[in-house]
Amino acid sequence: MEHCKIPVSHTLEHKDRLISVEGPLSPDTLKLLAMHRDLDAFRKPQEQLEALIEISGLPEGRVVAAVVSDVIVGYVTFHYPDELELWSQGGMEDLIELGAIEVADEYRGCGLAKLLVSSAFEKGQLENCIVFTTEYYWHWDLKGSGLTVWEYRQMMEKLMKTVDMVWYATDDPEICSHPANCLMVRMGQAVPLSSRETFDRVRFRQRFMY
Repeated sequence: MEHCKIPVSHTLEHKDRLISVEGPLSPDTLKLLAMHRDLDAFRKPQEQLEALIEISGLPEGRVVAAVVSDVIVGYVTFHYPDELELWSQGGMEDLIELGAIEVADEYRGCGLAKLLVSSAFEKGQLENCIVFTTEYYWHWDLKGSGLTVWEYRQMMEKLMKTVDMVWYATDDPEICSHPANCLMVRMGQAVPLSSRETFDRVRFRQRFMY
C-alpha cells in the first residue's frame, strides 16, 4: 500500500509570535529542531523529539509540527498501532493511529491543536486509510488545563470532530476500563469495504456487539 505524504504549510500568529505549522516532516528536518520544555506529557522533551524523528522515518509515519524559532511547540503523530496492541491484530496496512497530540501550555487556546490535526488530512492524503485514536483519561493534562475529566473528554471529541472523526463502540478492555475513555475513528473515502469489516472484527473481540 502506498502512503501518500503531501507537504502542507500554514502560519498562525499568537501573542505576537509567528507559528509555522508544517508536515509531514522528514527526520532530517526534525533533527534541526529543539523541543519546547513543556512538551513532556508522554516522555521527557528530548526523548519525545527522538520518538518524533523515528516516527517520521517510518513508511506510514507522519509528524506535523508547530514551530517557533526552531523550537517545536506542538505536534501530532500518525503511525501503525503498536504490535502489542489490540488494534494491530487485523494486520491492516490501511489502519493508522493518531498516536499523540501535544501543545505547549503557553500556545494553547489559539486553535493550534485544530490546525495541527487538520493539516495532516489536507489534500486527501489519508483518504485511503482508517484513522483512529484511543483517548485515555490518564494521558490528559487535567491539572494544567483545569478541566474535569468530562470537560476534557468533550474538548477532545470536539477537536477530533473537526476532521470528521466520530465515536465508535468497542469492547477493548482498556477503553472500557473507564467511561471517559473512548475510541474515535475517521473512515477515509477510498477505504474498501473489506477493510471496514476487518476493523469491525478488531474493535469487537468478544464477538460482534454491533
